[in-house]
Amino acid sequence: MDTLGFFMLLILLFFQWMPALAAGLVGQSEWSEYFPDCGGTSQSPVDVMTTQAKYDPSLIPVTPLGYSQHGNQPFTMYNNGHTVVIELPEWMGLGGLPWFFTAIQMHLHWGNDGPSPGGSEHTINGLSADAELHVVHYNSELYPNMSAAMTQKDGLAVLGILIVTGEETNPAFNNILNYLSRIRHADQKAFIPAFDVQSLLPEDLGRYYRYNGSLTTPPCHQSVIWTLFHKRVQISVAQLLKLEKILYSSKAEEPDRMLLQDNYRATQPLNHRVIFTSFSAESGKELSSGEVTAIVIGVMCGCVGLAVIVRFIVKTIRFFKLLQFEAVVVNSSTSSWDVLHNNRPAPMPRTKDSEKEKEEKQDMAMNSTSEAEKKEESLLSPQSVP
Repeated sequence: MDTLGFFMLLILLFFQWMPALAAGLVGQSEWSEYFPDCGGTSQSPVDVMTTQAKYDPSLIPVTPLGYSQHGNQPFTMYNNGHTVVIELPEWMGLGGLPWFFTAIQMHLHWGNDGPSPGGSEHTINGLSADAELHVVHYNSELYPNMSAAMTQKDGLAVLGILIVTGEETNPAFNNILNYLSRIRHADQKAFIPAFDVQSLLPEDLGRYYRYNGSLTTPPCHQSVIWTLFHKRVQISVAQLLKLEKILYSSKAEEPDRMLLQDNYRATQPLNHRVIFTSFSAESGKELSSGEVTAIVIGVMCGCVGLAVIVRFIVKTIRFFKLLQFEAVVVNSSTSSWDVLHNNRPAPMPRTKDSEKEKEEKQDMAMNSTSEAEKKEESLLSPQSVP
């Protein structure tokens, strides 16, 4: 058998196996029987254990190039039986990697029955998201096209965006969801208006996980440089239900319709691979509502405690100032009295001269009294009468 014949045989077998895969007749555990790479040691998706991820400061933010310059040409969207695919123009690319990668297509993976366990392919610390978006690129610096690149270890680069549900509608995803009714069945194709692809990505492109892995569907080539963003993107529950309830994995002519659901692959073993992270664990930690509440209560208690301490310090300072003021007043009063007391004239000392003068004054008084009495007696005597 020549090379061309062997190649045609592979194509024939591929198209024979794909309907069975899409219909779920061949389970994921049996993929390796038909596609050997699916049993390799570097398969995707994986569960990212953040405590085991290794921080690599050399990882710079990825740079989408041309994502917002969609032009006037419509995008092609089709249902391949196991997902919805949107083909991307060749001028879109990806920087921030060792080589330049050209965009090829993007597709989605989801679960069933709205928000529930399962849906995303990658998980973080064992927790899945509700859906996941993949944007696929090939290494256009080293290889001429996607077919040549997809079998090489450094051939592909895929962006993984985890999608969760919330109350608000995400208008960017309506650029896809609003046209799903045109491709409800497998092999159907439609043109949709071009839109800003970067609006589908999280705002923070600098925090992500990086590892070497594979395609998550057969043929599972181990040729992908994965970039899984840490920040999740939110859509509404109604948007998720539209994604889960509109598409069929069966063809339009088939009598039995099968909803296209649960099109995600289970996580695969790391097998000693290292997952690198572009951010440190502290900067990338997301807090739960309980942790946020605890932090708020702790901050409030801390503020109250700080206020009590400040009040105690202020009162202590005022108390000591009051004591100091009273001491100053007492000292000032004592000093004034001492000054006044010192200004009083000192009593004259009693000397012997002063006592002698007093005795002389008393003798003179007594002599004067005696003389007066003598005069009075002479006047009263009989001899003095004529």
